[in-house]
Amino acid sequence: MPYWMGAVGGYTGLATRVVVLGLAAMSVNFLLGFTGVLSFGHAAYFGLGAYGAGMLLKYVAPSTTLAILVGVVVGTLAAAAVGALIVKLRGIYFAMVTIAFGQMFYFIAFRWSSVTGGDDGLTGWRRLPIDLGFTTIDILDNAEAYYYMVLLIFAVSVGIMALILRSPFGRTLLAIRENERRARFLGIPVERHIWIAFVISCFFASLAGVLYALLNNFVDPRTLHWTLSGNFVIMAVVGGMRSFWGPLIGAAIFVVLQDYVSSYTQNWMFFIGIFFVLIVLFFPRGVLGIIRKRLS
Repeated sequence: MPYWMGAVGGYTGLATRVVVLGLAAMSVNFLLGFTGVLSFGHAAYFGLGAYGAGMLLKYVAPSTTLAILVGVVVGTLAAAAVGALIVKLRGIYFAMVTIAFGQMFYFIAFRWSSVTGGDDGLTGWRRLPIDLGFTTIDILDNAEAYYYMVLLIFAVSVGIMALILRSPFGRTLLAIRENERRARFLGIPVERHIWIAFVISCFFASLAGVLYALLNNFVDPRTLHWTLSGNFVIMAVVGGMRSFWGPLIGAAIFVVLQDYVSSYTQNWMFFIGIFFVLIVLFFPRGVLGIIRKRLS
């Protein structure tokens, strides 16, 4: 078991879920916190990545590596197409249209039961050991091996994300977030930058969806539902929306709190809702903002 999860009395699967959903929340924050564009439809690309990986393993080829690649490609291509259609929208209109597209994918998965399994979900497949040629990593029966594989992918992903944000492109995104009109006057192609940011953000959301499906060896339409997108936004806001690591902290709090509270009551979302309201009202910079204030 990862040592930090042992300190809070958790287990390996819970730690893996924290890392996976942390990546999903950071992908939302890439768009929301650093570009200033709110999407309530990221679960669509999270779910498309999950379905892409699951369907590849079930119907096409028994290869975990190929499933990861296909899942990410499916989610990213869908985001590129949807993003091109909605990139000129702003504010609540952009958020609402992302919900609409997300719900469209949700109902396709829900109704196309002969392929997706419908409401029962896509079953009858599982992640397989990864053959590297000189050795085989058993991520099927060894939960810790899968956790460390996910942790490695997470580390590479956030490293790439950090490099992008520190690049001239990332600085331009911050300029758009702070004052879109001024950025436009300076000759910056705002729509193109937002579209690229949307696609990059959904690339990481798709990757998180793939890892989530492989963790559970299962995927169902709820991974596409807009309420999951809302959970990603809550994680980002609770942790600290405009900070790089805040969404990971928010995801850890959300997932661990959900796991513990739901073992006592089915109304666990009520308590998470109260916690969310308190954070928004009294600590708008999130939990990471509280930590930084205490340290300073």
